[in-house]
Amino acid sequence: MVFIIILVPMFMAAVASLVSSNNRRPWLLPFTGALHLIMTLYVLINPELAVFNSWLILDPLAKVIFLLVSTIFMVISFYAVGYLRQHPERPNRLFVACLLALLGLMTLVVWSHHLGLMWVAIEGMTLVTAPLIYFKHTQQSIEATWKYLIVGSVGIALALLGTFFLAYSSLHEGFESTLLFDDLLKHAPLLSKPWLHSSFILLLVGYGTKMGLAPMHTWKPDAYGEAPGVVGTLFAGAVTSVAFLAFTRIYQICFAAGEGAYTSKILIFMGLLSMAVAALFMVGQRDFKRLLAYSSVEHMGILVLGLGIGGAALFGTVLHVIMNGLTKGILFLSAGNIHRAFGSKNTDYVTGAIRVLPISGTLFLTGFIAITGSPPFGPFISEFSILNGAFSSGHFVAGGMYLFLLLAVFVGMGATVLKVVQGVPPTNIQAPAKTNQESLLTVVPIMFFVALILLLGLYIPKPLLGLVQDAVRYLEIRP
Repeated sequence: MVFIIILVPMFMAAVASLVSSNNRRPWLLPFTGALHLIMTLYVLINPELAVFNSWLILDPLAKVIFLLVSTIFMVISFYAVGYLRQHPERPNRLFVACLLALLGLMTLVVWSHHLGLMWVAIEGMTLVTAPLIYFKHTQQSIEATWKYLIVGSVGIALALLGTFFLAYSSLHEGFESTLLFDDLLKHAPLLSKPWLHSSFILLLVGYGTKMGLAPMHTWKPDAYGEAPGVVGTLFAGAVTSVAFLAFTRIYQICFAAGEGAYTSKILIFMGLLSMAVAALFMVGQRDFKRLLAYSSVEHMGILVLGLGIGGAALFGTVLHVIMNGLTKGILFLSAGNIHRAFGSKNTDYVTGAIRVLPISGTLFLTGFIAITGSPPFGPFISEFSILNGAFSSGHFVAGGMYLFLLLAVFVGMGATVLKVVQGVPPTNIQAPAKTNQESLLTVVPIMFFVALILLLGLYIPKPLLGLVQDAVRYLEIRP
């Protein structure tokens, strides 16, 4: 089953490269997305399918990420059809093929229990996402693509070195060298501590670059700012979540090795630093798509902070992976509609969006309210759970700084968002002429994300709650 789930998107990517019609090709995206989600749910319902061999295992945390990635792709695939329909002059063969290949590679990362195979899949993700950033073929987009490739390549190279160090930590102690996650977890207490510590730092920097943690986030503002909204959603909601899953592997090994105190201090510091950097750059930010990039930097910091606090905060951390991923869909897709209608991302020109695009403007404002942790939306539950975990475990300073930075982000982000949605539109922007930006395919997927994030803020279905609780227990497992 696992080979089918991985190979179907890759096969459809090949099909997309052969389809000649620029209009029909995008429909391969929702077809593949729906098929992938059906297979995902089938695997989750049948736990016996979650283990193929020692290399490919869908563990409890991976199940949460797997469901999130499949859901996000399925929803944005319909939006992608509407988006590409508005740009018939641009060939979409490579764009569609890369999106489908990305889905297959993310699936491979989620299933990988061999850390070498996982690294190869993440490197593949880097390569297939680069053409997606360059879709607009502008000077800014090519610059963003190169910055993404260069910074990402350095990060992934450091992750490879950290993976080698991790393998050597077992060899150094007389065990057979291995990159199988379960074997490393089993022998964690006997691994060489200096090599394990070095591996942790390198993998934090390496996969932290892929996540967009500060100060390894330098590719994010340009890439998110120039990429289409559908690509930004995949980056901020799916790719970063997959990278977070990859990093939790070394976190679990260190935790099982009795090095929780060592990793906790570093993760709390990095989490707060990432939030602080994001808050700083949000203040006075005039490019609303770059603003969303810094929002992603902030939320990666929240995830790492929750991981560092551990204990009761882990529930909020795993839950926040879901909440952040779904809410980013609201923000990036609605921001994409606004960007196309105004032809600009700068708040000096983009004002009164709610008058020009009543639906997209309202959804953009709703996304801001949700992502900043306001009730009754899902992120409020996850962020509050992390805060509760911080105080209940005695991390009062970290909890206080966390609260302060959430407030700073709310103020900084709110100032820019309100400029975009409120006010009087420029005189050359006419609402009737821009209604094509709000077709069914470009607004209904955003509404679906809103419905999901509102539902999860009011009630978490028992099957999903069970998946999250299983993932939390799995994160704390000891050999």
